[in-house]
Order: sequence, then C-alpha cells, then structure tokens
Amino acid sequence: MADTIEILVAGGEADPGPPLGPELGPTPVDVQAVVQDINDETAPFDGTEVPVTIDYEDDGAFEISVGVPPTAALIKDEAGFETGSGDPETNFVADLSVEQVKTIAEQKVSDLLSYEVKAAAKEVAGTCVSLGVTIEGEDARTFKQRVDDGEYDDALEA
Repeated sequence: MADTIEILVAGGEADPGPPLGPELGPTPVDVQAVVQDINDETAPFDGTEVPVTIDYEDDGAFEISVGVPPTAALIKDEAGFETGSGDPETNFVADLSVEQVKTIAEQKVSDLLSYEVKAAAKEVAGTCVSLGVTIEGEDARTFKQRVDDGEYDDALEA
C-alpha cells in the first residue's frame, strides 16, 4: 500500500530530526536517502520553507515532489526581512526592484493563475501590498497600474 507524507522543509537544510524524521521513522524508506534527495532538490531555495511531498511504497521505494515556496516567503527571502508590516498601508518594511519582482514571478509562474511573467508579477505585487513592501520605492498598487499601462513591458518579458 502506498502512502504520502506532506511537509515543509528549509531548502537544502533537511535532516533526519524533527519534523521529517518522526514522519519517516515508521515507514519502510531509507530515511537518509530521502533526506539527501530532498536536500538535492530543494538546494536552489536555500533556507526558504519549501513544500515537499514524499510518496512511498511498502517495499521502501519513494518519490519526492518539491513544490514552490509561498509567494510571501519568496518576497521575504528576496528582500531580506523576517516579518511583514503590522500596518502595511503606512508602515513599509522593505523595497523590491522590478528585477527582484521578476525573479519571484518566474519562480512562481507555474504555481499561480498566471500564464506569463507579466501577470505573475502583478500577483507578486498583490502579496507585496499585504506585507507592506514597496516596489521601486512606491506602493505596490502603483506598480500594478504601471504594469497595466505597459511601463514595464521590456523589464518583465520572459
């Protein structure tokens, strides 16, 4: 009988301790092999919380699927802050460049409702609004309007 474990791990930093070890302990899989595979596949996310799904069989065979971190986690990692603003309307905690927004959008485009980087960048900007993050020194809502007006067409082309 196959089963599944879903867990959040820090990219490239999984270890056989909690929370992963207790989940894998009662299973027939080689815990160290699972940990190594997770670290190999999540290394590009370097410490950012990443959703991981482990499907395993009774014979010890396993398969790992790595999701994309939440948009807020990518923004926090890119901008270098820990917690969003308690008052995002007036108290801003960080500022992103258009290039940083594009980087996040490219990482998230497969997970979002968008089919292109330009639309994904607008979704990223929406998360910036709720976190209290500005883009190019201005409210993220202004960025979304400028994207609609075509100001960033060249910068956001994939």
